[in-house]
Amino acid sequence: MKRIALTLVVLASTLVPAVAQKIATETSDRTRIVHLKTSLNHLTVIEVGEPVVEVAAGSPSFKVEWRENKVFVEPTEADAAGNLFIWTATQRLNYELEPAGSVETMDFAVDQAPVRTAEPVKPASTSSVAPISPSFTELLLAGRPVRMLPSKQRASKPVEVWISDVYEKDGRLLIRYAVCNHSAQPYSIETPQVYQLDGVRSPQSLYGFVNSQLGDEQIGKLKVKQETPVKVVDGQLQSARIAPGEEVVGVVALQVPSSPNPRILRLRFPNPNQSGGELNGGQKTQIAAFLVR
Repeated sequence: MKRIALTLVVLASTLVPAVAQKIATETSDRTRIVHLKTSLNHLTVIEVGEPVVEVAAGSPSFKVEWRENKVFVEPTEADAAGNLFIWTATQRLNYELEPAGSVETMDFAVDQAPVRTAEPVKPASTSSVAPISPSFTELLLAGRPVRMLPSKQRASKPVEVWISDVYEKDGRLLIRYAVCNHSAQPYSIETPQVYQLDGVRSPQSLYGFVNSQLGDEQIGKLKVKQETPVKVVDGQLQSARIAPGEEVVGVVALQVPSSPNPRILRLRFPNPNQSGGELNGGQKTQIAAFLVR
């Protein structure tokens, strides 16, 4: 009898951690923040009801990858916390990534309930209609802001480029930016040339930098194998000339295929070569901005 009781105690003690480990099911609600518990050297899997189109993590201390409708989260530091966003074609999911804890209390998997969408309204006429450009309302609602990554030391530049937001649809990427002229001379501007950096090696994971503009500190740490030109479909500028102390807003449209992995785009503006375009005592300045997508 004592042997049976002892066996039950041992069995119960071995089953307790397994009961504590969770495989949860969450509803799809863009107004809700789900707390996610992780553990070092372990993956937490988030499985949603439709393919994932993009993810963004607020901290590079978490390794985040995705395939089809599955997102994999793994902490790389013990005391780091952050947040995580997941976008699909119809929804956005919000997560708070808690510091890595014990394996017994972590979330092994989080399943999202399937998304139920209404049947699309069929047009009254079946005649073919040429595709139209996205409306201003669509751009404002679906566009995503771009954050500027801070740098410990920031050099003073006579001309700077700030990327404000991006909009992506049907294999095309729309980038809105502003060029600020801090110098005492006018600056002539044109639509930028765009390159994709290939074979990039970075000391930090690029997954945490998605939808961010890299600062000089992050750019200086990159090792790039080569650059590939990206097709510029269209480009618009408020003005081709920027007066001292002013800025001009521009938009460039690119033909970029979708990718599940982060990539870096370099916007390079031609060197000033017109009258009034040379800065810093006649020295020609290279103007560029780096965007992680």
